[in-house]
Amino acid sequence: MSLIAQRVPLGFQWPTADPFLFCVHHLDLYPEGDGRFAPAASLAGRNIGNDFEPKDGWRMYHGSTVPGFPEHPHRGFETVTFARKGFIDHSDSMGAAARFGRGDVQWMTAG
Repeated sequence: MSLIAQRVPLGFQWPTADPFLFCVHHLDLYPEGDGRFAPAASLAGRNIGNDFEPKDGWRMYHGSTVPGFPEHPHRGFETVTFARKGFIDHSDSMGAAARFGRGDVQWMTAG
């Protein structure tokens, strides 16, 4: 008997049984950044502020000049991030910052 109940191919959002569980897979092949951490590529044709389409292999997400997510409250949830490739930069309003890469896992619990 297999311990694996179901296999789901990697996709942007995975189906879950719990409506409060949100699970996504990100793979962004960002171009090099400029001195202000913005991508050194044209942002023309992107839905700035809500860019979830992988145009040219990467997304801006909620960023307007730098890809990413704006300031938002961290309370009542947990995130588990596993970096399969590349690097991920994470920072918070308290000044904590980290960079993690291939094979690293970040488990964040927000009060």
